[in-house]
Amino acid sequence: MIFTAENILLVGSILLFVSIVVGKTGYRFGVPALLLFLVVGMLFGSDGLGLQFHNAKEAQFIGMVALSIILFSGGMDTKFREIKPILVPGIVLSTVGVLLTALFTGLFIWWLSGMSWTNIYLPITTSLLLASTMSSTDSASVFAILRSQKMNLKHNLRPMLELESGSNDPMAYMLTIVLIQFIQSAGMGVGSIIFSFAIQFIIGAAAGYLLGKLAIRMLNKLNIDNQALYPILLLAFIFFTFSITDLLKGNGYLAVYIAGIMVGNNKIMHRKEIYTFMDGLTWLFQIIMFLCLGLLVNPHEMLEVAVVALLIGIFMIVIGRPLSVFLCLLPFKKITMKSRLFVSWVGLRGAVPIIFATYPVVAGVEGSNIIFNIVFFITIVSLIIQGTTVSSVARLLHLSEPLPKTGNDFGVELPEEIDSDLSDMTVTEKMLEEADTLKDMNLPKGTLVMIVKRGDEFLIPNGTLKLHKGDKLLLISEKQKEEAITSE
Repeated sequence: MIFTAENILLVGSILLFVSIVVGKTGYRFGVPALLLFLVVGMLFGSDGLGLQFHNAKEAQFIGMVALSIILFSGGMDTKFREIKPILVPGIVLSTVGVLLTALFTGLFIWWLSGMSWTNIYLPITTSLLLASTMSSTDSASVFAILRSQKMNLKHNLRPMLELESGSNDPMAYMLTIVLIQFIQSAGMGVGSIIFSFAIQFIIGAAAGYLLGKLAIRMLNKLNIDNQALYPILLLAFIFFTFSITDLLKGNGYLAVYIAGIMVGNNKIMHRKEIYTFMDGLTWLFQIIMFLCLGLLVNPHEMLEVAVVALLIGIFMIVIGRPLSVFLCLLPFKKITMKSRLFVSWVGLRGAVPIIFATYPVVAGVEGSNIIFNIVFFITIVSLIIQGTTVSSVARLLHLSEPLPKTGNDFGVELPEEIDSDLSDMTVTEKMLEEADTLKDMNLPKGTLVMIVKRGDEFLIPNGTLKLHKGDKLLLISEKQKEEAITSE
């Protein structure tokens, strides 16, 4: 069956429904949902139920749109106070780490392709191109797995991994584009390559910062009566940021990620509605992206390169990624050995390498179909081996700990403009021995009880209300007062 205007909504809705149901089932068994979305696409594709989707350029465009949204959303969730302590090692991993991974893996592929028993014969430049497409950790996979498994990691590991995965796609993208240009132009000078990298980084970072500031100003200054339009305004801004940066020859992926960090770390109007919208949109485009890539591949072609791809995948997991991580983190003595081992293991590949592997196909590089099939196979290997074991490895290395409580049991939230915090407290027997009414309780100055929950009943409090064991109190506190109490 070929996609047409008449059947695309029907087929698309079925694919989305099946993906969500399969993803929910797989979550119970610890299988990454993104891997299952990829498998659903393959099952419905040309080697499965017969859906025909072979346009690499369309898949590339869908991936570009999806990545812009995913990276911006990931940037919004990246809190600067969390990444500040690990900013330097995170940036080193996302730049030098990607370069070293591409170099080590590229040399291994070139050595492997020279063996008489292998069925691939790739020159050094094509080997490096293949390695570059999959040199970055996949932001969609890392964000999704760390958050879906509700992992809380010691030693600031979670923000480091999220910063690395969110900011290393631009480096892999630039390596891929430069190597394609190098192959097609029969060589580029070292100066031209360095200049291209510098321009993309500088313009991408500057555009992300300035346009992020502009987005904050727009969200806070534009007085729109319909608050549902604020998330849509932000979505238009994401696409504008990516496209205008790309037109200026900067790196659009870096720009949207930095813009997302800017928006997420400043006060904006209707934050809750915007976050809810962006979270749903991110998941939608992750599903669409993985489904399209699953439909694009022909599984029988992957079997032809399975042995070589498996060897490359194992090399990346066991040698390439750990070696680059350990070299990058050598100057940072405070990072423990266990932390280095865990960062080495969380080198997840996902949709991003597959999308980058479509660039050689669209550009018509010789051997591009082999590159695409190898990258696809390695992505599946990475998601199966690494994706299913992230939480187990964290526990094995004693790096995981219980998540701190966020929010409150009442499900109540305050607008960001109100400079107060909500929390809850459960009345215990010991508390009742000291005071059994609200007026006698020794609450911190500036803290008030808003609601009392007793079983299924909600009570409006007054000073004479008799408290019972198990009552839950919803507290509102001034932020500065709470910070002063905490510091004491």
